[in-house]
Amino acid sequence: MLKPLEICDFDKVYKIMDESFPSDERRSYDGQKKLFEEDEYRIFARYDGEDVTAFIALWDFEDFAYIEHFAVNEKSRNGGIGAKMLAEILKIFNKTVCLEVEPPENEIAQRRIKFYERNGFFLNNFEYLQPSLGDGKGEIPLLVMTSGKSADRRGFEKIRNVLYEKVYRVKK
Repeated sequence: MLKPLEICDFDKVYKIMDESFPSDERRSYDGQKKLFEEDEYRIFARYDGEDVTAFIALWDFEDFAYIEHFAVNEKSRNGGIGAKMLAEILKIFNKTVCLEVEPPENEIAQRRIKFYERNGFFLNNFEYLQPSLGDGKGEIPLLVMTSGKSADRRGFEKIRNVLYEKVYRVKK
């Protein structure tokens, strides 16, 4: 069962994030922790006793929710936890949920996309660049997946524009 993360457990989540994402795909420790000041930002965690075993960090906007980071610690992977967490998030947020994925250019990216497709997400083949997450970090070419159905061009552009403005703080 997912629970809203207590700020006192942030270090446990950041450790999983640091182990699961390349530096270009995450903020600095301070930058990530500062997001708790944002009204739309939330982290949901899966606990095993006192330990955080997995988390979903997301932004809750008016028309959609955006999963910025989703990771299961290495010891807990391949047990169906991720699928259960996504199902729970889709129930909590009764609207479109979107996330970013790497293009299907290697086996890991292809497996990740298939995982999300099995869990109700659709790949949107519109060009998309994730803006830099900080000094010395580059833009990353990614794709956006949406729950329930594929987005049309207008829907995709709305999602992209909200992400650029509210998550990445850039105008494109």
